[in-house]
Amino acid sequence: MMKKYTCIIVDDDEIDRLTAVSYAKKFPVLDILGVFESAEEANPFLEKQKVDILFLDIDMPGLNGIEFRKQALEVPVCIFITAHPEHAVESFQIETLDFIVKPLKLDRFTQTISRIEEFMEIKLKASLFEASIGGDIIYIKEGHEQTKVKLHEILYLEALKDYTLVVTERKRHCVLSSIGNLLKEEHFRSFVRIHRSYAVQKQYVQKINSNEIVLNNEAIIPIGRSYKENLNLIA
Repeated sequence: MMKKYTCIIVDDDEIDRLTAVSYAKKFPVLDILGVFESAEEANPFLEKQKVDILFLDIDMPGLNGIEFRKQALEVPVCIFITAHPEHAVESFQIETLDFIVKPLKLDRFTQTISRIEEFMEIKLKASLFEASIGGDIIYIKEGHEQTKVKLHEILYLEALKDYTLVVTERKRHCVLSSIGNLLKEEHFRSFVRIHRSYAVQKQYVQKINSNEIVLNNEAIIPIGRSYKENLNLIA
């Protein structure tokens, strides 16, 4: 049976709202629970109904989409659909999965649906993971199976909301723990956080550029402005 995800659509522009509804109906994975002209209308609905996905306009009278999202952080996925690209940076600071600039096109909406399905799959798998740390080994549990990962083989860590991707040359594992919590562990002392979403293992750093780090496997990791001082820890 196909997994379905519940969603609501909030946009004060009737044409844009109807376009989003029309596209959403093309994907059986989406179950539209409500369509609203304003955040004020949608708020009471969210208080009574569990929703997986928000499709939100940003520039709306009264409560705008950014402020509405701040009040609805319990919803796992937020997709902004807006005519104002200047809000992109601000939106990603409040757990936004995707940011679509109007006019909404079907091919772009299709890409978003693929991202939603990938994110939800990772979220489901991560909820089945456990990490037990001992010595140079992490045991990552998925269901009844355990994968042994050697700490010195981990290239970098990537944050994904409350989860962390543990990346080796062979595989990407997902652990139900924030990157901040993992880095507090004594076993991760060789990792340096260089971005809000990334921490690299010092031994794999090949080159440091002004805005990015290149690892031995040629992976390129961005450097966050507030983490530039941490580069002094890489030697």
